[in-house]
Amino acid sequence: MKPSAEPRECVAVIGDLVASRQAPSRAAAQDALVEALRTAAELAPALQSPAPTIGDEFQSTHESLADALLSALVVRLSLPEGMDARVGIGRGVVEVVGRSEYGLTQDGPAWWNARDAIGEAERRAARQTGLRTWVHEGGTVNAYVMARDHLVSGFDGRQRRLVLGLLRGRTQRELAAAEGISASAVSQSLRRSGALTVVDGLELVR
Repeated sequence: MKPSAEPRECVAVIGDLVASRQAPSRAAAQDALVEALRTAAELAPALQSPAPTIGDEFQSTHESLADALLSALVVRLSLPEGMDARVGIGRGVVEVVGRSEYGLTQDGPAWWNARDAIGEAERRAARQTGLRTWVHEGGTVNAYVMARDHLVSGFDGRQRRLVLGLLRGRTQRELAAAEGISASAVSQSLRRSGALTVVDGLELVR
């Protein structure tokens, strides 16, 4: 967004790394996050591309909820096994209110709602193991989010890579070659892990 831009309706995403203070190397964790954000910027349309902010946080803005949900998913899938991210998503108006050494200063309900949502995701995780995403006033969309997070939180490194490959448009044969396994093994892994449910679900919330 440009400094002179009028306030606009959009979907804001605020995220952070889970348990980043326990990471063996904070620098390596930050590098992994930056790479995951690059992948999200490549695969999910954005008004403001995913970027790190302060500490282990990141943010982005999107035209639609579907794009925000895709971005959040790609970040999680792109992180190395053993790392994860928590994400809050909020719809509303975003306004550029100034400039600082870090860039444009933004404010507005979209950011407030996203901040509330990430807090709700953290609170609910105590009861719903593996929950990492929440949509402010998301209604039934959060039912999909809860099911999706439950599946994704159970993925191992290979399953994350396979789903990410599907989102890149790669065929199961191409994924098999990249992993050094048979196409049949890829197909079985995608079915048994619930990966296809995660991918197909994205289409239903568009």
